[in-house]
Amino acid sequence: MSASSVNSADALIRIHQLNKSYVRGGQVIPVLEGVDLAVQSGEFIALMGPSGSGKSTLLNLIAGIDKPTSGSILIGGVNIANLSEGQLADWRAANVGFIFQFYNLMPVLTAFENVELPLLLTSLSRAQRKEHVEAALGMVSLTDRMDHYPNELSGGQQQRVAIARALVTDPTLIVADEPTGDLDRVTAGEVLDLLEELHSDLGKTIVMVTHDPKAAARAKRLIHLEKGVLVPDEAAVPAH
Repeated sequence: MSASSVNSADALIRIHQLNKSYVRGGQVIPVLEGVDLAVQSGEFIALMGPSGSGKSTLLNLIAGIDKPTSGSILIGGVNIANLSEGQLADWRAANVGFIFQFYNLMPVLTAFENVELPLLLTSLSRAQRKEHVEAALGMVSLTDRMDHYPNELSGGQQQRVAIARALVTDPTLIVADEPTGDLDRVTAGEVLDLLEELHSDLGKTIVMVTHDPKAAARAKRLIHLEKGVLVPDEAAVPAH
């Protein structure tokens, strides 16, 4: 299956002729050019490519963190490229869970409070938030560390807190930007095991950027970007 060969109407993510350029010093710098991509609900895909290939830019566009220069990004039937900044913020809060390389935890908040943050934007009561947070921390086996601060946790534990925070709103889509890039091999393997469980057991749709072939091999489909263009006829990662 090629990176762009699936573009069926029932795809969760449908990207068509996506372009993104930045202007620096009066010069237009193209980052993504004519990208077409479809991702089915429940897929786990990995985006790979050399530095500067545009993979993180594509991830940010899918996540609604950035807006394209032109083209469409339909996620669940909503063209997020056409949303205002306020609408995009609301859409992100309701639909996207973020996992970053350096965790992005608030150092002055406990693990519980960090996971609770996305829920503060919802109408859930305090008791309901507590129930959701404890369930999310239970999924990543950190219920016993919920009152610890980030500096009291290992790197792997901090990343698991970040995964719990990404899960707590039950998002449509999980985006992961180099989620194992700051971890040792064993801990990285544990985090990847957890992502695989989220995909296989909970049916989560995951889009992951990585430079690590071992991490990419955990995904069910591999997509390569070269100089802002999808490499054609990229084979799917074999099932394992």
